[in-house]
Amino acid sequence: MAGTRLETVFSYAILALFSLAVVLPVGWLLLAATSPKANAGVDLSDIRLSNFADAWVQADFTTHLLNSLIICVGAVVITSSVSILAGYGLTILAMPGSRIVFPIILAGIMIPLEGILVPLYFNLRTVGLTSSLFGLVIAHAGLGVSFGVFWMRATLQAVPRELVESAELDGAGRLRMLWSIVLPVIRPALITMVLLMFMWTWNDYFLAFVLINDEAKMPVTLALGSFSTRYTQQLNLMAAAAVLVALPVLVLYMFFQRQFIQGVMSGALKG
Repeated sequence: MAGTRLETVFSYAILALFSLAVVLPVGWLLLAATSPKANAGVDLSDIRLSNFADAWVQADFTTHLLNSLIICVGAVVITSSVSILAGYGLTILAMPGSRIVFPIILAGIMIPLEGILVPLYFNLRTVGLTSSLFGLVIAHAGLGVSFGVFWMRATLQAVPRELVESAELDGAGRLRMLWSIVLPVIRPALITMVLLMFMWTWNDYFLAFVLINDEAKMPVTLALGSFSTRYTQQLNLMAAAAVLVALPVLVLYMFFQRQFIQGVMSGALKG
């Protein structure tokens, strides 16, 4: 009994330490973002929310936010659609050659971005898609498909075969069966995949830095980097800009956290 109680106390202590390691930097960032002092010194007697408006205007976040939304929505829609159809074909339909095609797709996860960035840049430059939002959408979609297919294949393998067979006996076509039977069953895992892809695309800096040279087409992460080089002496505005960049992902997670956790847990249990 004493050993179990000691283990519980130790577990809570470890969790508390990890929680503090996450919460303290975020708390400092919020306090710095609302500080009236340019050096981001904390001053609880004067909370200045106008820092967010100043950072928004000076960084022209309206344009860059729209760019990021276009890139993220485009990449997520393309990647999710291709991943769902490919995973459906590889598992439920068991298309010929599935055992050969899947390892080839899976190789995309194993190749680091740095290994393909140079040829990717020259390929996009050849077709005139550098410094283009569409080019960045295609790049993100291509890089995300391997993980998306892997995720959907693992998820769809857990769909009961009896459910699919009963739908076939009822005369449901392949697309009808996917839309009406399969997708509702895997909804939590699908939402998790979409959130992960949106988060990865939104937070990307390296790929956008290489492919986008036009300031008017920069996503928010690239604009934040440019903003930080111009306002190195105004740390409070830099902190406010960082909070604005992180806010959309946090809001999405707050709305879909139950589905996100359920999707991750179901994936872990299937593994």
